[in-house]
Amino acid sequence: MAEVINMPRLSDTMEEGTVVKWLKNVGDKIEEGDILAEIETDKATMEFESFHEGTLLHIGIAEGDGAPVDTLLAIIGDEGEDITSLLNGNQGTSNNKVEAGEDTITPEKTEEPAVKAEINISSEISEDVEIIKMPRLSDTMEEGTVAAWLKKVGDEVEEGDILAEIETDKATMEFESFYSGQLLYIGIQEGESAPVDEVLAIIGPAGTNVEAVLKAKPTSKTETATTTETEKIAPQEATKKAEKSLNSGQRIFVSPLARKIAAEKGIDLMAVKGSGDHGRIVKRDVENFMPSKDVIAPAAVAETKTTSESQVTTPQILPIGEEHFEEVKNSQMRKVIAKRLSESKFTAPHYYLMIEVDMDNAMASRVKINSLPDTKVSFNDMVVKACAMALKKHPQVNTSWNGDTTRYNQHIHVGVAVAVDEGLVVPVLKFTDQMSLTQIGTLVKDLAGRARVKKLTPAEMEGSTFTVSNLGMFGILEFTSIINQPNSAILSVGTIVEKPVVKNGQIVVGNTMKISLACDHRTVDGATGAQFLQTLRAYLENPVTMLA
Repeated sequence: MAEVINMPRLSDTMEEGTVVKWLKNVGDKIEEGDILAEIETDKATMEFESFHEGTLLHIGIAEGDGAPVDTLLAIIGDEGEDITSLLNGNQGTSNNKVEAGEDTITPEKTEEPAVKAEINISSEISEDVEIIKMPRLSDTMEEGTVAAWLKKVGDEVEEGDILAEIETDKATMEFESFYSGQLLYIGIQEGESAPVDEVLAIIGPAGTNVEAVLKAKPTSKTETATTTETEKIAPQEATKKAEKSLNSGQRIFVSPLARKIAAEKGIDLMAVKGSGDHGRIVKRDVENFMPSKDVIAPAAVAETKTTSESQVTTPQILPIGEEHFEEVKNSQMRKVIAKRLSESKFTAPHYYLMIEVDMDNAMASRVKINSLPDTKVSFNDMVVKACAMALKKHPQVNTSWNGDTTRYNQHIHVGVAVAVDEGLVVPVLKFTDQMSLTQIGTLVKDLAGRARVKKLTPAEMEGSTFTVSNLGMFGILEFTSIINQPNSAILSVGTIVEKPVVKNGQIVVGNTMKISLACDHRTVDGATGAQFLQTLRAYLENPVTMLA
């Protein structure tokens, strides 16, 4: 039987490999453990050994050529074996086994029956059966995670019933049914993620043939999951086989270089745990090996004895420990934050402008405002109001880059970045320039509170034309932010610091705050950004002007 060998993943970040040199030729006899080729990864050039025996029947990647992981690298099988079917149809599969002489069904032979089968299946499906797909619950949503199912298979569902809670890139939202019937099938389990339009559930009359419904929809999650499980079987069995060999004292999977280093250092390979493919011991495993106190190689014992007889030396104490790590599945919010910020940073040419603002008058004004009954205004509220006022005077900053055009927003919607457990969200204050300080303070408090428990609606996080990010409450003196596209700018606000300042030629105690403006150079030039900051400073240093 023929074995398909694919380009292996020899490092955690490897996506593509280059064959530096083939150590075997087509027609050569291959034994298990023989080095087939030297493969260059993104980190090093490594030897790749065969886990199969037979004759090298085909080389899929020539010396010097590169190919993605899982591309056909070679085929090993019986001498003279026909591998035409593998070359034509199975080059992208993983370690497929094809019995010699096994009948192969070509696509031409299966095309007509497949059509007939689909027609027959479709005819069995009732018109009352409804396939529910992962909904698009926000304009930027590409994937959703089922946080909780509120119905289980077999439950009766009425139109308007809440089926599940779905986590989007912005919030966790309730998803209701628009159909009545019995919940026949759940395609995405709690905690699992799937793209928009993936099969989420099936609702219909009791007794419906669910399997027929799924077969009529080839893109369903069931078939994808089945394929994934099938692909996983081969590597899992190979790993177990390698572990069994190590534990039973049989052949140890180790690279020649690692074996050589181990021999030089007197390291017993039975005590080394391999981190390579299928538990294979590689160079780094031997170099990083730390023997336990009660296991000492013979060479090391002899050296210790000789040293102790000749002279007394102070033993060298080396740190001994075990590396630990934990992989946590990224939430939808975290993945979308990473994607959006990367797109912004790498597409918009950022530049930064920084100024220092005298906050003495702002602090005095805030004390007077907060002395009024039922009034509570923060410095952040004052910054938001000042930004809205400054944007009215500098409309170039209140724009969006659209490639062939620049959008000048006539309205002012200020987004306020809010930190949550899984990252940050940006609730939006619509028509901020028309709000009073107390209105801004009340609305920010409400939006921020609901953001932290994921109760914001998508509409409350859309449409910003400018963004404010404030880390002053955490004691941060100054920082820069990544623009929240499609905005053209974002303001970063630091903490207020009491320090010596010069006023009227005298050194006095003052209160200052550093702010920085990140601008998209495609829409906002340096002079424009500087003028905006000058206006913003004037409002903050004299808050009464915001009331004029």
